[in-house]
Amino acid sequence: MKHALNRRHFMLSTAAAGSTWMLAACGGGSDDVEARRDLFSLAASKSELSVFVEAVNAAGLADTLKGAGPFTVFAPNNDAFTALLGELGVTKDALFADKPTLTAVLKYHVLGKLVARADIPSGKAIEPVGGGFFKIDRVGAAYNVTDGRNRVGHVVAADSFALNGVLHVVDRVLLPADKDIVQTAQATPSLSILVAAVAAAGLVDTLKGAGPFTVFAPTNDAFAALLAELGLTQEALLADKPLLTKVLTYHVLPARVLKAEIPFDSPVATVQGSTIRINPSFQITDQRGRVSRITAPDVFASNGVVHVIDKVLLPA
Repeated sequence: MKHALNRRHFMLSTAAAGSTWMLAACGGGSDDVEARRDLFSLAASKSELSVFVEAVNAAGLADTLKGAGPFTVFAPNNDAFTALLGELGVTKDALFADKPTLTAVLKYHVLGKLVARADIPSGKAIEPVGGGFFKIDRVGAAYNVTDGRNRVGHVVAADSFALNGVLHVVDRVLLPADKDIVQTAQATPSLSILVAAVAAAGLVDTLKGAGPFTVFAPTNDAFAALLAELGLTQEALLADKPLLTKVLTYHVLPARVLKAEIPFDSPVATVQGSTIRINPSFQITDQRGRVSRITAPDVFASNGVVHVIDKVLLPA
């Protein structure tokens, strides 16, 4: 009997030690308390996320964040919502009453997979469950978030793990894009000649399409330099629709390619059919050996991305 009790004591001690090891291996400690909760309950336990929790309830998404997942939630803190209300010029009640908009905004903060901080693909497109995309750039110890409207926020707390995923806190409410590529160019004064050229070539509807596209957008100064190079007036260039179409489609890729996703020193096929090459210094060499430079990368639009360049590219 005594031997049986001793053996039972040994087995229980061994099991307890094994459980402790497994907890430690999985993160253990205080994280275990959070890991027993779903993402909604985890958010509700954090006072700095009380407005986010209200928003989730108002949108009817609480059960979603209690679901099996896994999910990754970028949860805006209370200060982020206060700033958004000021930015939009609306009250909290008005925002929460607009359920379609509120739902779209909240789903833009949720990924349909688990992405811990260490696994965030720096600078690359991140696609939430609500559609669209945003990116997170790691700069030193900071994680900067750029949303679809080119607004920048930051991850201020990361890796709160729950039963069905992980929660990161951000200091800005992220908003999906509300302009397509054409509208984005139209809102940029330095791209006014490009806008006129796209209209003259009859490409407006194309660049308003679903895409996604990547557009290398020459500035007005780039077009002025091209006119001098070719000995043409702007009117003559815009009147030559075949040439204009050939040149403009040479600036478009039939896919969304962010700066961090560019394949360096490889031929990149354009919609026009010819290729360009981009080096690690973000210089673009066209088919005539002319070199342009990306001066403003990753300007997001609803149907792709725009990279502003300082020289018009020319096919062979």
